[in-house]
Amino acid sequence: MKTVYILLTCTVLFTACNNETETSQRSADSADAAQHKVVDTVNVELPPPFATKSVRNQSNVIGWKDGKMPVAPQGFTVSVFADKLESPRWIYVAENGDVFVAQADREGKKGNNILLFRDANKDGVPESKSVYLTNLKQPFGMLVLKDKFYVGNTDAVVEYPYDPKATAIAGAGKSIVSLPTGRHWTRNIISNAAGNKIYIAVGSASNIAEDGIEKENRRANILEVNVDGTGERIYASGLRNPVGMDWAPGTNTLWTAVNERDELGDDLVPDYLTSVKDGGFYGWPYSYFGKHEDPRIKDEMKRPDLVSKAIAPEVSLGSHTASLGLVFYKGNKFPQQYQNGAFIGQHGSWNRSNLSGYKVVFVPFSGGKPSGNPQDFLTGFIADAAKSDVYGRPVGVAVMADGSLLVADDAGNTVWRVAYTK
Repeated sequence: MKTVYILLTCTVLFTACNNETETSQRSADSADAAQHKVVDTVNVELPPPFATKSVRNQSNVIGWKDGKMPVAPQGFTVSVFADKLESPRWIYVAENGDVFVAQADREGKKGNNILLFRDANKDGVPESKSVYLTNLKQPFGMLVLKDKFYVGNTDAVVEYPYDPKATAIAGAGKSIVSLPTGRHWTRNIISNAAGNKIYIAVGSASNIAEDGIEKENRRANILEVNVDGTGERIYASGLRNPVGMDWAPGTNTLWTAVNERDELGDDLVPDYLTSVKDGGFYGWPYSYFGKHEDPRIKDEMKRPDLVSKAIAPEVSLGSHTASLGLVFYKGNKFPQQYQNGAFIGQHGSWNRSNLSGYKVVFVPFSGGKPSGNPQDFLTGFIADAAKSDVYGRPVGVAVMADGSLLVADDAGNTVWRVAYTK
């Protein structure tokens, strides 16, 4: 019987100057940790719906001040890779080591471009920064395949000519797939190993299809297309808001981080990390975490036939954590326990009385499968839990050519670099 791992708070060593941050982060996490334990996905123990009142607790971003920065475990060093940015949301590292950063926000007002950072001597510090693409529409996912550069705009996947030596693209792109727009605007993209298929993560248009299931066409899915945009099909469905995607090392299995539904109480529904089965259905909107039926679905909308085959995820990442970023560590610079495991950027809650998320967690893997509970890896984003003050909000994660981890902090307008230096 496969096991689902529930988020536990781990203890990390903090420097003296971050004692205040440590206290705030622990205070925010303590309520979570008390309720989490390892369970199986068939008999998963979740609280009943509305066990607590649904609340709106939006964080207040105060920015990084007075030398504050996130905190990593002992032996790791955190530094600024790039700052003074404009809502850096997602990161892509090309084969030549170039680092691309997509800048955008949910209102479509910030960024709307892609930056290129070039680290010619591979020391983890970029020597140059250029504006690679402009006039984009809420860009997010990026992908290089041979001589093409693909961008996941909110309304389309767009193809551009790619020259690995260039520092900018001036020509117009070609839309190869039109996509529905609206709530859950991010469009992440990834290719298979053969480089002949592109997978597109498209989140739902609503919380639980409250505006009608007909408005969810081609949404709450991972779509598969050929590299020219033809041959579209639904690869997996019932995923409320799949965002991060990556292939588990040594396997042909796609994994995704999914942002689950809101307004059922503090501890429902857990966001999750799951393997993605071709043709699999994961419950949304009719059920959550497998076959737990959502009580808000109206009788005329219920689909017991779909609920009966809903797939339960492997790893719970905590309720309302907004687990968005995902990358498997395929480098060799981090200690052995991090090899082949998954780093997940948690953008943080708004629908919980105590803040949850606002950190990067790590899920160990062995043999292509989760082998332990999620662990805190990069924390210190919460400034004052009682006031809901945060310094920033981590989203995208990526591994640089030198084996260090990059973390996009869209609210703090910074990309952080975490390197192992012990």
